[in-house]
Amino acid sequence: MRPTTPTAEKAPTTTDTTTGRHARREGFEDGALLTVDDVHVRFHTRNGVVHAVEGVSMALSEGEVLAVVGESGSGKTVFTRRVMGLISGSRDTDVEGTVTFDGIRLSELDAKGLSKVWGKEIALVLQDPMTSLNPVKRIGTQITETLRLHQNLTKQDANARAVELLRSVGLSEPERRVRQYPHELSGGMRQRVTIAIALSCSPRLLLADEPTTALDVTVQAQILDLLGDLQSRLGMAMLLVTHDLRVVRSRSDRIAVMYAGRIVETAATKDLFDAPRMPYTEALMNAVPPITGPNHVRLAVIPGRPPDLLAPPKGCRFSPRCPYAQDRCLTEEPPLRDAAELPGGATGDHSFRCWYPVGTAENVEARRVNVERGETAAGTPVTGEMVPA
Repeated sequence: MRPTTPTAEKAPTTTDTTTGRHARREGFEDGALLTVDDVHVRFHTRNGVVHAVEGVSMALSEGEVLAVVGESGSGKTVFTRRVMGLISGSRDTDVEGTVTFDGIRLSELDAKGLSKVWGKEIALVLQDPMTSLNPVKRIGTQITETLRLHQNLTKQDANARAVELLRSVGLSEPERRVRQYPHELSGGMRQRVTIAIALSCSPRLLLADEPTTALDVTVQAQILDLLGDLQSRLGMAMLLVTHDLRVVRSRSDRIAVMYAGRIVETAATKDLFDAPRMPYTEALMNAVPPITGPNHVRLAVIPGRPPDLLAPPKGCRFSPRCPYAQDRCLTEEPPLRDAAELPGGATGDHSFRCWYPVGTAENVEARRVNVERGETAAGTPVTGEMVPA
């Protein structure tokens, strides 16, 4: 398993902004298709600076599925758009860190350079297919535009390929669909079209940002199964962004949990579900309805709300909501720690941010202290029922 939080040496300063190509740095995520190193995104607003993404690092290998999970407002979408190059530095936006795709510094490319990568090497599927598609262009035209741009196909060959792509994503009567407009299709059908467009040039990396959020529950599983099948069949890497842990349990190789702009835990999927270390990850899992067991069971609720990123809390950003929070959590932000250093810890790639990690004697003692006094160090009320045993 590849390190998720690499320590990178400084990159070369001479990079062609059109190609972004540079010599691969020896010893830095060798073999990784995508490397994200210490990415920050801050927005300057009338009310202050929004710290949307803070110090995020990760790596993604060929053919791997990495899920980024977190509540709404955790910074997942901003992070995805920065990886894609859709957010860049400006008067109102500060960006730091590097995004490297197969030796190409995406974070240093201009619009012309990015256009050579978008669609051909990296593709994006967004939340709402209705806003992703051009409402005044036929479906077939929107598919063939990408094909003719990146694959230099004739109009006739591109039209034939468009029909094949719609058939491959499970749309019935593809010959008729290519002549239709987006408003003539259902939400699930439109999302299948956006997937067909994204995969039209066989990209090596697919970014899927909440691809089922705008769809009916009955359609969500179909789209996720389709993405999983296509990813496996084409062998492409995928960054799957979602707020639902149930979605990724059987559909990802690794999971990165994001909270308030930071990665707070990352591990192989099985390791994360077997032994979460960050209390926020544990809380997300406890909020998921069990597949088996009695009906009408009250679900655990995470108290409070995500922090205001205009003024993030000092110390651990989850401390105001954490049932284990102690005084140290309010003043000192925990670094990413290696789970292998804990007694009985995992031997794989598992890191987390917590002073009192779940499953340790320190956590048990923190829980006892808070239950005894009836509240956490942050003043959040705690009862024995609210804190998992």
